[in-house]
Amino acid sequence: MLALALLWGSGFLWIKIALWGLSPTQVTLTRLLLGAIVLVAIVYSQRLRLASGRYLWAHLAVAALFANAAPYLLFAVGEQTVSSSVAGIINCTTPLWTMLLAYASGHDRKLGTARLLGLLMGFVGTLLIFAPWSSGNQVVSWGGLACLGASLCYAISYLYMDRFLVNRGLPPLVLSASQLIAASGLMVLALPFEGLQAIKPRLDVLVAIVVLGFLGTGMAYVLNYRIIQDDGPVLASTVTYLLPIVAVILGWLVLAEVPTLLSLGGMAVVLAGVAMTRVP
Repeated sequence: MLALALLWGSGFLWIKIALWGLSPTQVTLTRLLLGAIVLVAIVYSQRLRLASGRYLWAHLAVAALFANAAPYLLFAVGEQTVSSSVAGIINCTTPLWTMLLAYASGHDRKLGTARLLGLLMGFVGTLLIFAPWSSGNQVVSWGGLACLGASLCYAISYLYMDRFLVNRGLPPLVLSASQLIAASGLMVLALPFEGLQAIKPRLDVLVAIVVLGFLGTGMAYVLNYRIIQDDGPVLASTVTYLLPIVAVILGWLVLAEVPTLLSLGGMAVVLAGVAMTRVP
């Protein structure tokens, strides 16, 4: 979870930078293609094979839609009008959506009091870190609604992947590589929608999209599958609570942004909440 949080923690910042030279559709397709390339190369270097069978690929396509293509595009669209921090706070609703959907669908009704309290504490801690009340009306804007839709997509994907993909005996690496191929195919179909416009070549945009693709999409998704396999969808989704902590620490170390006492208190609440979700 820590490794995944480190990879995803700066993701919203990289998306913001990538949008300086690319459209949302281009950002999404490029990061998916780069992620797929690196994972396919690793799959074959380890003498493994990609997923096979049309039914399995059908499940992978659905997972790719809700876990990759749709949310990546929605966050890129949303960050055209909202800040990366607001996108981050909305993303932290993912565990709550996952919990509600898991309970409503009968997928997981054994959360327990401690885990439920931990989920709520994680969200409260995130609010303290980001202080969205200082962001004006961004949260309820069209960009904010796009980010909210992306978070809901993530929640659906956690449940779908847990039910239809992680118990097939395939390595997380194979599932991740195959899913990113499917997601790339879906985004190719979206190219007519702002995907063919001129690109503005910039070094910072290139760096941002490479980091997003190779690390934040490719390598991160192997870890994501492994966590779902080990802990289940609801607990796996709590990794999003750790992302603001990573963002605050990176801002302090890289940008000399000294964290406030409120954000430090929020970090403590988040860590306590995540710890409570691990209680059996």
